[in-house]
Amino acid sequence: MVLHIGVVGLGCDWESRHRPALHSLQDRFKVEFICDEVALRAKSAASQFNALSPHGFRRAISADHIDAVFLLDQQWSGLLPLQSACSAGKAVYLNTALELDSQAQSEVVRLVESTKVPFMVEFPRRFAPATIRLKELIATQLGRPKLIFCHHRITPAQGANSPRWLIIQRYLAEIFDWCRYIVDGKPESLMSVSYPRAEDPSDMEYQMLSVDFQSKEDPSQRVVAQISAGTYLRNDWPEAVSFRPPAAMQVCCENGIAFIDLPNTLIWFNGAGRHMESLEGERPVGERLFSAFHRLLENGNNHFDCLTEFRESTRVIQAARQSIAENRRVNF
Repeated sequence: MVLHIGVVGLGCDWESRHRPALHSLQDRFKVEFICDEVALRAKSAASQFNALSPHGFRRAISADHIDAVFLLDQQWSGLLPLQSACSAGKAVYLNTALELDSQAQSEVVRLVESTKVPFMVEFPRRFAPATIRLKELIATQLGRPKLIFCHHRITPAQGANSPRWLIIQRYLAEIFDWCRYIVDGKPESLMSVSYPRAEDPSDMEYQMLSVDFQSKEDPSQRVVAQISAGTYLRNDWPEAVSFRPPAAMQVCCENGIAFIDLPNTLIWFNGAGRHMESLEGERPVGERLFSAFHRLLENGNNHFDCLTEFRESTRVIQAARQSIAENRRVNF
């Protein structure tokens, strides 16, 4: 089954994740048009897929032969492409939902629920080969997670085009979903602290969440995840960006500890010593994400309820704001 799709917005992940995945999956996706706020960029990208680069997205989205719309960047048009896709009954793949403000996120949920279009938010960390291997090791070697530590240093390039608190929010929501997937449980409470920007106290350059999870298998067992992200690296510190990057995730389990470097490296330790696994030969994250979306449209087969997970991530971010404002732990 080949899906005829349109792409709206070429974000920072286009060259590294989305374009290579669409090239590799040409037996499943046929790109019909590409729109971007920079017309020359859209025309260049469209030429690589023998696709159109129309001046507007409304008519292109509503065309009868279009099966799905990939919204890959947050641009001047805001939620208008999503509204057009939902109104036309087109399936939606959304890469920008986690960096929207709370009002816009609520509108995303309302649109999808009211129109019941097939819908998927991009949660790339779930689909990383190292994540899938870690889940296997937890089940067979490492045992139940007890403590999780995740920190993401946001580079100046990653945070160039949006308020910093929105960029931080995206990474925190994404990492929270990742931790929830690893734990396979529900959050019970959280505490959050932040550090404001000196140039603009209404913005921030660092935020940390301490989240208590309840294990699904044994509700009496708690798992604590410490999640943080920051934009404190400055443009005039170019060498600091790559200096000793921390592991994307550290997981302390009952029988050992694991360290993940996304997307393909996993190092773990137990009583038998050190084990290093490089998963370079596995399918890239972009291909895994788009294949999951294809399965969703082909037969409704998706391994998680994306709208529920999106709601849960936004609920945690809102609770984090409350925790900062009231300087207390928030219970769910």
